[in-house]
Amino acid sequence: MNCASASAFLLFLSLSAPILAGESGLNSLPEVDFARLSQGDLNPLGAKALAIHPEQWKHAETEHFIYHFVHSYVATPISVEAEFHYRVVAKELEREQPAGDTKSHIYIFERPEAWQQFQALGQLEPWTGGIHSAGSLFIKRDPSYKFAGNLLGHEIAHLVLHRFYSEGIPCWLHEGFAQYVSKGARASYQRARGYNARPRSHAVAAQDVIPLSALVAALHPLPECVETFYDQSERLVRFLVATDKRSFLALLDALRRHQHFEAAFLHAYGTKFLSTAALETQFREYASKDSSPPDASEG
Repeated sequence: MNCASASAFLLFLSLSAPILAGESGLNSLPEVDFARLSQGDLNPLGAKALAIHPEQWKHAETEHFIYHFVHSYVATPISVEAEFHYRVVAKELEREQPAGDTKSHIYIFERPEAWQQFQALGQLEPWTGGIHSAGSLFIKRDPSYKFAGNLLGHEIAHLVLHRFYSEGIPCWLHEGFAQYVSKGARASYQRARGYNARPRSHAVAAQDVIPLSALVAALHPLPECVETFYDQSERLVRFLVATDKRSFLALLDALRRHQHFEAAFLHAYGTKFLSTAALETQFREYASKDSSPPDASEG
């Protein structure tokens, strides 16, 4: 085990201790009375969530998040993963916690009927299994089912990205970065525990690659090719980070200030690409490669 893996393993053990103890009722996420929470949630969806069976909700908070839940044994592992991903994302973005930072709220629904009520109150699509909205996360969590893959990490990444950049990040970058960083974090988890894991970056068939102009202009995942939109967005973020991490962070900062993509890209990557057309040519080849690229976090 190398030094990086050893450090990740120690972090995993320290953050996982509450889970291991929580299974026997010790050191689980401590409850906090609602009136004593350090911060309220200004998101109107939060009030709608808490209005569903209000007598059942319990509350807690950690360094960066506030949780609303029914059972602590469900909320505890989520809190561990939330804090782990906060650190992973902050490190990837090379950002420090903002002064006077506002904590993100996470609402955890356990019963399908309660989630269905929330869907109706919030006017959500019937198929929605979770939603990130204005810095708050609302998720359905069956106590008998563990989150698979990087699903929870993806949603937590959205929260953390929102913490640092508010609402300015375009859709492709929000989704692509959340996929990129959560895949890398999950692979680090597994490697630290002795598995030979690599981030799974899915290639996009050459004929299915979305034109760059359409991808960067989309306000929502394109309904006619949702899976491709997510895969290609993640692939583009991975490509840009691998090309030059400092340039990627400069591009991210420019885009969150609503700069046009072409101008922001040429300012950040102008010494490496003569135009966005040159980017598209190189990226189309990269996007359709079957081999998974190296984990940028190891570079």
